[in-house]
Amino acid sequence: MSTHNQRDPRKERFWRRMLGQWRSSGRTIRAFCQLHDLSEPNFYAWRRILAQRDAQAVAFVPIQVVADEPPTTAGDQPTPGLELLLSGGRVLRIGPAFDAVTLQRLLPLLEEAHP
Repeated sequence: MSTHNQRDPRKERFWRRMLGQWRSSGRTIRAFCQLHDLSEPNFYAWRRILAQRDAQAVAFVPIQVVADEPPTTAGDQPTPGLELLLSGGRVLRIGPAFDAVTLQRLLPLLEEAHP
């Protein structure tokens, strides 16, 4: 059985940590790789691989629909929206005119910040 296509969680954790450090370092990729004795081609490859994995990752979370008084505007018209419960008990309230693409990009960042 070939191990070529199998994921190595240790490598993935390492490269996620390196990418996070690079983002917060303010350095160019070349300078960061030189400082940490990393191969630039490996850095670029792992950045692409992890971006693809993150884009493919679909996380399903349990939801519960509850009856509640809808929030109202000044004219007493109901304002529909969503409320997402995130890890750590955090709540994300989403108004009726949200941008789905922005929300899709925001959710992984919120979950990454608070595992």
